[in-house]
Amino acid sequence: MKNRRDVFRFSAAAAAFGAFAADGAVLPNGTTDADGAKFTRESFGELRVYYEGPTQQLRSMTAGSLLLKPGMSPHPPHSHEEEEFMVVTEGAGVIEVEGRKTAVKPGSMMYCGANKMHGIVNTGKTPLLFYYYKWKA
Repeated sequence: MKNRRDVFRFSAAAAAFGAFAADGAVLPNGTTDADGAKFTRESFGELRVYYEGPTQQLRSMTAGSLLLKPGMSPHPPHSHEEEEFMVVTEGAGVIEVEGRKTAVKPGSMMYCGANKMHGIVNTGKTPLLFYYYKWKA
């Protein structure tokens, strides 16, 4: 059964989009807008993956956004081997990192190290938009 956190992990299907690295290649230089990102509509909101693949300095890099519906979370707090930044640009919510909950609003940024528990919940009445960046060195 597909786990919700798996929506953040895209496979070879992502290669169909210009911003995704092909086998053995690194991410291309350039600019991608929302229309060029891999888009999926989930029960909790709208997910876009702008870039995913290796870079000249990283084994793996993923950059995307999630427009999170009010009262929703994409998944319970979880951990993964990538380090991650999240930047809130719209709405209000709570980000939890290693059991510590922090109210967030536009301009808030989270950093979470590899294998550390973290999660986000939209506590507002409007959608919460955040951008995320995950990588493995």
